[in-house]
Amino acid sequence: MPPTAKVLPVELEKHGHVRTDPYYWLNRREDPEVIAYLTAENEYTEAAMAHTSELRRQLFEEIKGRIKTDDATVPYRLERHWYYSRYETGREYPIHCRKKGSLEAPEEIILDANELAAGQDFLSVRGLAVSSNDDVLAFAVDTVGRRIYTIRFRNLTTGETLDEEIPDVNGNVAWAEDGKTLLYAKHDPETLRSFQVWRHVLGTDPSDDRLVYQEDDATFAVYVWKTKSRKYLVIGSFQTVSTEMRLVDASRPDGPLEVFQPRERDHEYAIDHFGDQFYVRTNLDAKNFRLMRTPVDRTGKENWDEVIPHRDDVYLDGFEMFEDYLVLSERRGGLAHLRVRPWSGRGEHDLDFGEPAYLAYIHTNPEFDTKILRYGYTSMTTPDSVYDYDMETRARELKKRDEILGGFDADDYVTERLHATARDGTAVPISLVYRRGFDSRRQPLVVYGYGSYGMSMDATFSPDRLSLLDRGFVFAIAHVRGGQELGRQWYDDGRLLNKKNTFTDFIDCTEHLIRNGHGDPARVFAMGGSAGGLLVGAVINVRPDLYRGVVARVPFVDVVTTMLDDSIPLTTGEYDEWGNPAEKEYYDYILSYSPYDNVDARDYPDMLVTTGLHDSQVQYWEPAKWVAKLRATKTDDNTLLLRTEMEAGHGGKSGRFRRYEETAYIYAFLLDLAQDD
Repeated sequence: MPPTAKVLPVELEKHGHVRTDPYYWLNRREDPEVIAYLTAENEYTEAAMAHTSELRRQLFEEIKGRIKTDDATVPYRLERHWYYSRYETGREYPIHCRKKGSLEAPEEIILDANELAAGQDFLSVRGLAVSSNDDVLAFAVDTVGRRIYTIRFRNLTTGETLDEEIPDVNGNVAWAEDGKTLLYAKHDPETLRSFQVWRHVLGTDPSDDRLVYQEDDATFAVYVWKTKSRKYLVIGSFQTVSTEMRLVDASRPDGPLEVFQPRERDHEYAIDHFGDQFYVRTNLDAKNFRLMRTPVDRTGKENWDEVIPHRDDVYLDGFEMFEDYLVLSERRGGLAHLRVRPWSGRGEHDLDFGEPAYLAYIHTNPEFDTKILRYGYTSMTTPDSVYDYDMETRARELKKRDEILGGFDADDYVTERLHATARDGTAVPISLVYRRGFDSRRQPLVVYGYGSYGMSMDATFSPDRLSLLDRGFVFAIAHVRGGQELGRQWYDDGRLLNKKNTFTDFIDCTEHLIRNGHGDPARVFAMGGSAGGLLVGAVINVRPDLYRGVVARVPFVDVVTTMLDDSIPLTTGEYDEWGNPAEKEYYDYILSYSPYDNVDARDYPDMLVTTGLHDSQVQYWEPAKWVAKLRATKTDDNTLLLRTEMEAGHGGKSGRFRRYEETAYIYAFLLDLAQDD
């Protein structure tokens, strides 16, 4: 029998409206009773899935078996060294390396993450940065999964790890050009909002570090980085609809901060430096963004000159600068495009990718003085690939394509690009993949969606997904509003008081797929994670009959309560995403779709819900409360499972292979239901 969460009703009042939360008590991470309940749920889930144990083992070994165990990234040149990472057979974590001068030089291991992982249940390493004189590595380590890091330093000449450590940071770092000064970001210990930038000098006590900047507006988060030219350190304050950046000379890190362009409501911008100009990607009078430039000594918007104008049908996603070329990353018709534009103005052209659905993106390009653009490419049938493209001759060289073991052949699979007509007449793109030879009308269908934060869910390759495709599944990505696939308006049409478009788009895409023979109507599954978990949670409150089963990974489902609690990580920075329920208009609207608040006495599909005890983005108690309320309220006998990773956070288990244990679990759940009939 499933565990029953005790009921301790708590009344939550706002705007004269009272909500009763029977499971509010689960919001106590350190409470032994909470841990006991989550453990009981895990035990129940394991018992309910016991009959799939052999299938899970097969899936895990199958997925692992497709991955080359002794792999390496493509080296890139930065100053005097070539940098790359590699994996060794039997080890979970990368080994970060470099070679001096040429690729024929002896290898130097700058950090072996496997050594850091020894004795740890979890490991995340970020912020790897080598000092300007190439002799010290800074890196940040989290061994819990809460995204609270400790910065450490390694002497690359002697190989020793220095004694000085900087705890309780977020892992965001940038070196100055003096070879000894590091700027790093810290977060609020309660909300985990990144709100401060500090300065540390090697060889000094971290307790003597100086505060460089503090962001006092709770709706903004702050980060630090260095321009491609290495001449400026940038401290950027970011909000959903507003940006402000400050500059400090990278050779004088203790110098004054200069505001680039003061923050304004609904004005976002990003900058980089080249020669005697700053280049600015901005939405100033340009909903889909445009590119401007301004002299280094006159950075205010009144000095900006236009380089790339705004276009209603093209979204400017980013840019990369070289000595002789400007490369633009754009979105047109829902797909990513790369455009090369010589500074001379002659020979502007697009790269051609030749597939109906794909992702192309600017890769690592740290040098100005080169005619080679490194870019990445993938599609639902093409594994991750890295190319070097000669912008002068237009010749491209495939440097590496992920090798998929086990007899993979891209020709065995078919990818398509479809469009569903939403109920308001909007055309919503769908990317589809399935194995050639199956009759898709009779096959199980997974519909995946996200639709938040302007994040585009592109048609990319997934080696683990082959385990579903080879067993007859059709896999579809619904590019619903709330992402940014079709430009900024696509995002705006799926946030705030337009949020319900995200959910209705997903339903309409599902119905379109069924209607057009892309799946067995009796075996349709919905899947999403984080804000995508909110998506599927809201959808099944409206159309539970449409889906045979649902997978909700780390789902954001208690939207009203979370957005009313400004002590919870991420809340204050997301008022312009969901709305601030302290205002009645937003309270009423969010309440009308929040999955937890809209659980009702009805039949629900079979469900697998996952979370992580140390999740800093979606707190574990949201899915835990949701499952408890569903179990007490729903009118069916369908499976309802909650699986909590007790030693992990938002991203699940760490490690190159261990993370696929959850994937195998999810696939076993889907395959079991698909064969149930």
